[in-house]
Amino acid sequence: DALVQQRYETSEDIFEMNNGCICCTVRGDLIRILSKLFKRRDRLDAVVIETTGLADPGPVAQTFFMDESIKEHARLDAIVTLVDAKHIEQHLDEEKPEGAENEAVEQVAFADRILLN
Repeated sequence: DALVQQRYETSEDIFEMNNGCICCTVRGDLIRILSKLFKRRDRLDAVVIETTGLADPGPVAQTFFMDESIKEHARLDAIVTLVDAKHIEQHLDEEKPEGAENEAVEQVAFADRILLN
């Protein structure tokens, strides 16, 4: 974070969740960090939340609709999904055990925009 700020002379902050994951656990860390950001005097232009390649975007998106304190200060603009064009078909067709979700299908289904790599 300090190297990025020094190199590019930016005042942007980077926050990391305690366990590194916000997709499948309680989103308390996400709500706590967003709440801290909203209490700052400086107005935010945007907040970008990056999840892992295997993340289910549903729980993260729900944070912006279900938590009243977050709804008051922010809105979800878009879910952007990066897709590996060479391998997407095999991931979408992948058979999962009963009860398990196909993460690739979930990500593409939730996406407002898809970036092909």
